[in-house]
Amino acid sequence: MGTAPPFDARWAWFLDIDGTLLDIAAIPSAVKTGPSDTRLVTGLYSECRGALALISGRSIEGIDKLFYPLRLPAAGQHGIERRDAKGRVRRHPFPEDAMRRAAEEIRAFVERHEGLLFEDKGASLAVHYRLAPQYGAAAHAILHKAAQHLGEGVEVQGGKMVVELKPSGQDKGLAIQEFMKEPPFRGRVPVFLGDDLTDEDGFHVVNRLGGHSVKIGSGVTSARWRLRDAAAVRRWLSEALYGSTKDPSPGGRTPSPSPSRP
Repeated sequence: MGTAPPFDARWAWFLDIDGTLLDIAAIPSAVKTGPSDTRLVTGLYSECRGALALISGRSIEGIDKLFYPLRLPAAGQHGIERRDAKGRVRRHPFPEDAMRRAAEEIRAFVERHEGLLFEDKGASLAVHYRLAPQYGAAAHAILHKAAQHLGEGVEVQGGKMVVELKPSGQDKGLAIQEFMKEPPFRGRVPVFLGDDLTDEDGFHVVNRLGGHSVKIGSGVTSARWRLRDAAAVRRWLSEALYGSTKDPSPGGRTPSPSPSRP
């Protein structure tokens, strides 16, 4: 078990959302932010002079709704879309007409299986089966079938109780890599926190760049550090801002664990 690296003002922060910054929920719409979450993110963003980006499977539109009124640098849909520090949004090209046809087929499948949730993010399609794990294998199968019909240019990506159909050639690691080429991220040390299989691409890139990768929760990982859960993440980030005894809530005091080695 190692000790955490000392916090450094030269860090560039990259934060996954669901299961990392915020507690995971049965369905994406059930995830909420509270005033303390907004204060924490706003404070960290200010402390690192804007070198903070949210890196999520959610769309950028979904990220903005969750953290309203904040509009932070962000990578949405696992890097398919990215908003830089100047507010410019770039989207990875995808076969839009074909994805619309696939969406109709996948939606029909979900409607026949109670407990499944279909999420159309625009450039990617997801089926959540946290409420119906017995249909997980079938959900994976229907998306793989759709990918075969679409041919080159798309891929199936699994996650925690979710499977997605998305354009190939883009991931969280590439998004972080692009951010690191631009101000205010350029020249800083990248730090990426994530909890899912889709975050491993980010861990690989951050490790290669000499940064700090932090896995949230259990499981095999390439990350060099680990925190137990989202609550531990919030305590640790609070330490970065307020020291070891304070949290962003008025008068709040909480212990702050350091990430341990996997």
